[in-house]
Order: sequence, then structure tokens, then C-alpha cells
Amino acid sequence: MRKTLENLREWFDLRSELEDYDSVHRNITQGIVFRGTNLWILIFAIMVCSVGLNMNSTAVIIGAMLISPLMGPINGMGYSLATYDFPLFERSLKNLAFAVGVSLLTSAFYFVLSPLNEAHSELLARTSPSIYDVIIAFFGGLAGIVAVSSKVKGNVIPGVAIATALMPPICTAGYGLATFQWNFFFGALYLFAINMVFIAFAALMVCRFLKFPIRSIVDPEKKSKVTHGITAIILVTFVPSIFFGYRLVKKEEFSRNSRAFIDEVSLLEGNYLQGNRVNPSTGRVELFYSGYGLSDSLMTLIKERALAYRLDTSKITIRQGFEVSLIQEETRKYQTETEVLNNKITALAFALRQRENQIDSILNIPMTGERILKEIKPLYPQIQGCAYAETHSFTFEKDSLTQSPKVPLVVFKAPRNSLRISDKRKIEEWLRSRLNNENVKVLFEEVTK
Repeated sequence: MRKTLENLREWFDLRSELEDYDSVHRNITQGIVFRGTNLWILIFAIMVCSVGLNMNSTAVIIGAMLISPLMGPINGMGYSLATYDFPLFERSLKNLAFAVGVSLLTSAFYFVLSPLNEAHSELLARTSPSIYDVIIAFFGGLAGIVAVSSKVKGNVIPGVAIATALMPPICTAGYGLATFQWNFFFGALYLFAINMVFIAFAALMVCRFLKFPIRSIVDPEKKSKVTHGITAIILVTFVPSIFFGYRLVKKEEFSRNSRAFIDEVSLLEGNYLQGNRVNPSTGRVELFYSGYGLSDSLMTLIKERALAYRLDTSKITIRQGFEVSLIQEETRKYQTETEVLNNKITALAFALRQRENQIDSILNIPMTGERILKEIKPLYPQIQGCAYAETHSFTFEKDSLTQSPKVPLVVFKAPRNSLRISDKRKIEEWLRSRLNNENVKVLFEEVTK
């Protein structure tokens, strides 16, 4: 047991590959400077990233993040706080403020000149930070400072630059500044602040864990002030992200429930759903129906189904092509028999298409298992069979039976102990992506060899 623990300690030991302390100090000190080459690289990277955001090109944005030198002063702040090197901290902070200012002006200048001012998805994605961005920044920062302090650096630094995404928020803030859209400006700056604070915090933790030498004599009172200041900054940055993360989860849940609800009420007794509008921010759902006309009982049915999917019925708006009462009273003298028949034919044709689609999907279900088996067999040759089905699950809640939407069920056959737990998790993640369904159920049936 003791030997096993020693082996584990060796595997996870960072100090055996630690760079010389003076070399790390020298590299971090050089990386915080923004003049000459570093400054021009920053400007070029900002221009590339701004064009990528403007054209909604993910590849271009990733390229800009790879050449960005913004990590230097942020690591410098964390390192200087860990070693109580306050002159280095001041230089890092000044250089970072200068780099951010140049970046904002460069991106704003580009967006002022650009004829394309529409906010695409890549821009919108940088305006709503959450707790997940905190997690990415913190663990990305851990990877970055470990790589900086190690003799074995590999390709970690470029990967950290992509994962923590320092460039896009600055460029998005520049877009908000250029177009006077302050929600873009402040939302993106908050995302940048999250990345900056938690990358620096990660650097501080690693440097203290690796016992980097203190560079100046500091009295206990000043140490306490520094600790309190760091704690306050982390809390001010962290707490709002929890709220935004909760709101993001609720929006995703609302969107998922709305899609399932709309699928269920798309065809009701000769009335078909022509269109819909879903707004996750306000929780509103608008439904546009055509067909024979919705009766009061159908309206009630729609509201009941909305409640089953935990949707607020007061925020559901139902619009019709024409009302039954209007047909009976006013529209009858204007609407010809041909128009009525056309409406019925349209509704019937839509219903027929729906049934055909359902039949096609049912016929394709058995083939899905075959396709999954063919795709996963090269990755996991030990898997011998695959069964696929789509089913409902039923639960009792407060003495009433509730039925879930259909979920995919996949059963794999493999010899006993041929798949590790990590393999099974990877297979489950792959299936969620492959079937585009987070609720997929996966079972592993063990067979004798």
C-alpha cells in the first residue's frame, strides 16, 4: 500500500519537472511587456479576431487566439502576488491595462469602418458569461501556469489561449463600443474580467503550491491585506456568474420543454401549427394555427399540455387563421364553399404528411441500431451487438401518472469486463452527440465469451 502511494505521488509530482525558479521569473517578467513585437502581434491578433467575429468564422477566431500574447501579464499578476513581488504586480497590471486599451481601440476602429454590423452567434456568445466560464478560466489557468513553470511545456500554452478565449471578449466589447450597444460592451468586459481574475488566481495557487521563493520582505499585516483584497476580487467576480449560470440553465430547460410541447400540439383535430415563436428570455411562446378553428376544449387541452411541460400558461399566446365564431356569424357570407374545402384539404394533407413522417421514422428505428453498431465497432471491437428503440418512461408524482417524451434506448452486448467504466462513459457521451439527445439511455449487457 505504501509503495502504491509512493508511485502515485511520483506520477502526480510536479516538482521533478519544475523549471529553475530564476528562469521562470525571467520568462514571466519578459512576457508581461507590451512594446515593439509584442504590441504589434497584439494589434494584428485583435484585427484577425474582429474580422472573425464580424464574419462569424470560428476558425479565424481560433487563429487569433493562438497568436494572442495576452496571457503574459495575467500570469505575471498571479505569480507576483504569490511571491509578493509588488513592483512586478504593478508592471503587470499597467501592461495589461495598456493592452486592453489598445485592443478596445483597435477592435472599435475596425467595427466603425466595417459595413457589416449585424451581431452573429459568435458575438452573442461573448455577452452572457456564467459559472461555466469561471470553471474554464480557472482550470485553463492551472494548465497554463503549470506549463510555464515546467521544463516540459509541449503545446499547452496555445491550447490554454483557445480554451480561455481572452481575445473574443475584448473584440466584442470593441463592437459594443463602436455601435453604442452597452449590453455587448459590459457583458463582454465581464467575461474578460472572469478570465483574467481566475487565470491569475490559478497562477497564484500553483506558484504557492510549488513554493516559489518570496521576492520581498512583507510584514504579516500587509500579507493579510493582500489576502483580503484577493478574496474580495474573487467574490465580486464569482458571485454574479452563479446567477447568470442559473439563468442559462433555466433558459436551456425552457427551450427543451418548449420544443417538446410544440411537437405535441402541432396537429389537433384538423388544425395544424403554421408557425411558432419561442423567447427563452421572457418565457413566452406564440403559436399560429390554421385549419378548422380551435374550440374552447382544444384551447384548454393546449394549456394543459403546456402545464405538463412546466410552461407558464399566462405567457402562451395562441393565434388562429380564423375563429369558429367568425365563421358562423360574419365570415360565412364572405367565405365560399371552395375556400372551406381548400382549408380542409390543406389540413388533411398536412395530417397525411405528419403520418407519413411518423411511419418513416418508425421504419427507420431498427436500422438506427445497425448504423450505431457499424460506427462504434471500429472504436470498440469488443462490442458484439446493439439494440435500439425509442420509448416513454412513466413515473408517479403525487398519486398521478406522468409520461415523459420519447427517449432513445440503446443496449450494447459485450463480453464481461471487456469495457471499463471510462469506456462506458465515453460511449454514453458519444451517443448523446451522435443522436443529438441528452436524455439517451444506455445499457450494457454482459455476455459470456
